[in-house]
Amino acid sequence: MQLISQQIQQRWPQILPYWQLARLDRPIGSLLLLWPTWAALWIAAKGWPGLHLFAVFTLGVILTRAAGCAINDFADRNIDGHVKRTNQRPLATGAATARGALLLFAGLMLLAFLLVLSTNQLTVLLSLPALALAFCYPFAKRYTHLPQVVLGAAFSMGIPMAFAAVQDEVPAVAWLMFTANLLWTVAYDTFYAMVDRDDDLKIGVKSTAILFGEMDRVMTGSLQAMVIFALLMLGSREALGALYYCGVAIAAGLFCYQQWLVRDRQRDPCFKAFLNNNWVGAAIFSGIFTHFLVS
Repeated sequence: MQLISQQIQQRWPQILPYWQLARLDRPIGSLLLLWPTWAALWIAAKGWPGLHLFAVFTLGVILTRAAGCAINDFADRNIDGHVKRTNQRPLATGAATARGALLLFAGLMLLAFLLVLSTNQLTVLLSLPALALAFCYPFAKRYTHLPQVVLGAAFSMGIPMAFAAVQDEVPAVAWLMFTANLLWTVAYDTFYAMVDRDDDLKIGVKSTAILFGEMDRVMTGSLQAMVIFALLMLGSREALGALYYCGVAIAAGLFCYQQWLVRDRQRDPCFKAFLNNNWVGAAIFSGIFTHFLVS
């Protein structure tokens, strides 16, 4: 991604701020969305979901995540300049415009919606609350200490949509996976919010990191424990084999490592704990993928 950014800087420097605005130079957010979405596709299809649905959901996740970043920075355009981690974002520095951010959001969501139109009616209908959540999340931090819950719901909508696209229904197992992913998102985004907690307290932005206070490690640890329990329920319900449970065991070990990282609540280790969740998603999906590969 860094190489692509350098090429854009050399050839189309006017585009680079919007590439960065969409976080296309930082794929971690897309990966955190892709792992559970792919897991849902594989569970729903009992294996390879087919090239069409795989392409639709992979591209759709990348586009919607990029759109979400654009609208997030639009909402925070007067705040990011006061936060150490975000003060060099394109809208904060003036490299991109608020109008450009809104146009980027609309254009990316339109492309994602066109992809969804190639599926079925139920999936299209489910895309509407997904769009609403993506738009509302950036503004939630003004009104509630639980914006991470809104983000978790937004990040989890790919799961019922995947089941709808494959099975033309949303069974109970989809909502079990939705709940597990929502809890996981709240946990790792709390680590992310712990990086900004001092700045957020100064400027009045709300988060679960502020809500939990000194109970942050207990709360994130409890959320992670509930995620593992939900994943064990999923394995039992879907009769997933030993390879799946190996993936869950690796995820549990990574959760313990993350708790060790955030033990002193320092900025860099908390951010490292957030990033480490990419491997959690990879481990769980790998367990699901290999189960169906060998079964």
